[in-house]
Amino acid sequence: MLTFIRYVATELGLGHPGDEYPNICSGTDRYAMYKVGPVLSVSHGMGIPSIAIMLHELIKLLYHARCTNVTIIRIGTSGGIGLEPGSVVITRQAVDAYFKPEFEQIVLGKRVVRSTDLDEGLVQELLRCSGDLSEFATVVGNSMCTLDFYEGQGRLDGALCSYTEKDKQAYLRAAHAAGVRNIEMESSVFAAMCSACGLRAAVVCVTLLDRLQGDQISSPHEVLAEYQQRPQRLVGHFIKKSLGQA
Repeated sequence: MLTFIRYVATELGLGHPGDEYPNICSGTDRYAMYKVGPVLSVSHGMGIPSIAIMLHELIKLLYHARCTNVTIIRIGTSGGIGLEPGSVVITRQAVDAYFKPEFEQIVLGKRVVRSTDLDEGLVQELLRCSGDLSEFATVVGNSMCTLDFYEGQGRLDGALCSYTEKDKQAYLRAAHAAGVRNIEMESSVFAAMCSACGLRAAVVCVTLLDRLQGDQISSPHEVLAEYQQRPQRLVGHFIKKSLGQA
């Protein structure tokens, strides 16, 4: 996230060579937070529990700071379904492993289900920003949020695997038929919490591989590094445009 805040600082004309951006949350090891101008860049770790902790504390911070017109965008990596590696997915709905657009949480022993719809207007704004850039393939689709990186995503290379390649392919193709275009591990709680708190939110992730073709990433390191910059460039352009600088 430090890399992103440096990129945003340059794009907004707020940075100079040698500038330092201190970690605002250096007193905790749960996540890092950086700020330049009106932009916060926060790490969230891996998986639903990690990002949920960060979101609770970030949303409280924004409330007590009396921030208004807040937009929150998660950027990251994912596994694609039926997409070329390097494609960027803007999430329309975050769905669970049953392809349902909902996030389930047990609160005081009771099942609480929240919607995972994301702001459609923001989705279209981001898609137009990708068109402005015309640098990489970008699609709008559903993102499947899982509780696990291995069995939960149908991988065959984990310590446990009770299914076959044929089973895996059937499941991933069913996901694709349901509109799923990528798999990751944070979008459902992110969408649910932002929606419940009335915050405009989006998810923008690059795909590092096509899961229909395998479980292992095969692209060279330098190619992966460029792929991971794509959501940053797209969201950076959106920020510039939103601030009237594009």
